[in-house]
Amino acid sequence: MLELTDAARITAGVVALSIVAIESGGAFMLRVVTGREEATEFQKSFYRAGHAHAGVLVTLGLVCLVLGEATDLAGLWRWLAQTGVLVAAIVMPAGFFLAALGAGRERPNRFVALLGIGAVLLAAGSRRWASDC
Repeated sequence: MLELTDAARITAGVVALSIVAIESGGAFMLRVVTGREEATEFQKSFYRAGHAHAGVLVTLGLVCLVLGEATDLAGLWRWLAQTGVLVAAIVMPAGFFLAALGAGRERPNRFVALLGIGAVLLAAGSRRWASDC
């Protein structure tokens, strides 16, 4: 049986608590799709993408955290393998939501750059881990 290190156990606990934020995003999405919150079609699509990426990446990040415990990686490589996807789970959804903020917005603002940063973190985290298996 695989035992988690204290750091992995604490990280998993914090990530599990982040699900409350994802649920809040779901409540916001419900208001948007039912018309109780005004949003352009562009904003609706970015809000949906942000919410979906948050849920999926948090789940994938927890898997990477646990699987990273089974590797012999150390130092920066271990951190990247275990938390790169989890950091992407914050950065990418933030990019979607922040890029769509503003009444009547029809195009992304400069926060759209967070999507690229999140994609790099996602690729680095999942690639580093997968290459050690």
